[in-house]
Amino acid sequence: MIRNILVIRFRRVGDSVLSMALCHSLKLTFPEAKIHFVINKNIASLYRNHPDIDRVITFDEEQQEGLEYVSRVRNIMHATHYDVIIDMRSTPKTLLFSLCSLSTPYRIGRYKSYNVGIHNYRIPTPPGVDRVGSNLRLMDPLVNEANLIKSRHFPLYITDQERADFRHYMTEHGIDFSKPVVTVAICTRIIGKAWDKLRMSEVLNRLIKQYDAQLIANFGGVAEKQVALDFQHALGGNPHFHTDIEAANLRQLCALLVNSDFFFGNEGGPRHIAQAFKVPSFAIYPPGIDMHFWLPADGDRYQGISPDEFINKDKQKVLTYHQRFSVITTERVWQRLSKMMDQYVMPLKGPSATSDPTTPDADAAPTTPDAPDAAQPADPQA
Repeated sequence: MIRNILVIRFRRVGDSVLSMALCHSLKLTFPEAKIHFVINKNIASLYRNHPDIDRVITFDEEQQEGLEYVSRVRNIMHATHYDVIIDMRSTPKTLLFSLCSLSTPYRIGRYKSYNVGIHNYRIPTPPGVDRVGSNLRLMDPLVNEANLIKSRHFPLYITDQERADFRHYMTEHGIDFSKPVVTVAICTRIIGKAWDKLRMSEVLNRLIKQYDAQLIANFGGVAEKQVALDFQHALGGNPHFHTDIEAANLRQLCALLVNSDFFFGNEGGPRHIAQAFKVPSFAIYPPGIDMHFWLPADGDRYQGISPDEFINKDKQKVLTYHQRFSVITTERVWQRLSKMMDQYVMPLKGPSATSDPTTPDADAAPTTPDAPDAAQPADPQA
């Protein structure tokens, strides 16, 4: 019988959000089991009161090396008898969890040359499988324990109060919810991964002119705020572009997105959060990032554009990074983005200059299920 499951993720926001499909599927398959989730401390708030996670175990970045890390991992593994360990990263560093619990019947990891004997189930990722699909394959060794239920949905949750409070904040800063509200990701965590500023500005200007859209710039930190202010200047200080509405933490980012009608911008964690709340989204992928792997789309509600669509592999080898990125033109983005606005946003807001009113899509409104009343057990060692 499966009683305790440890899922090891660590790392960034986007990776952890996509891993919720695995946690959700594990809870559906083993509803009585306790699921413990190992992540970086700075993203733990995303999973507060998450019904698919019974305990969040957090590590600071600096705690993930040296004797302190070894001691901490050993104490965690000795404190709980795990029936299943799923090491989603399967790096030399994360192998320590399984190494400290070799009696665990299911020690599951990705297929790597260095984890023989430590993970007794090593799962390869075949070509053509996206990130969610590759995560769900990590359940396969448990097929003899239960009828596996695999869900591709990676849900996140905030409370109705969190949503209402942020909606009130947005209203105080001039947002009119009778008009389209679009969260725009104009920044990227890694320098050079953002789409051309002039082309992005042109698309934002078209969203304002054609759809009367209210654009809320998503940014974090002083440097990214300056980028947002630069865009505001490029748009001539248009009051439809907001830099005065700030999501101060990940919970507020969730609240911002569920109060938005659409997400547009550079690919990253915010786009994954938008999809977790079923907010329609369109993302721009830089060269070297496999869109089909990182965009787990089922249908047309979540779309993107990538240089790889327009350049064959042989030609990619002789072009510079900038040359490859430049094939994503304003018109190519606008052609797809405007169709999505017409399909998913304007039916909710009424007719525009280019759109006729239609019956709203049944799944169009973002959902924010209430979090459970019971408080999630705190990690005593966090």
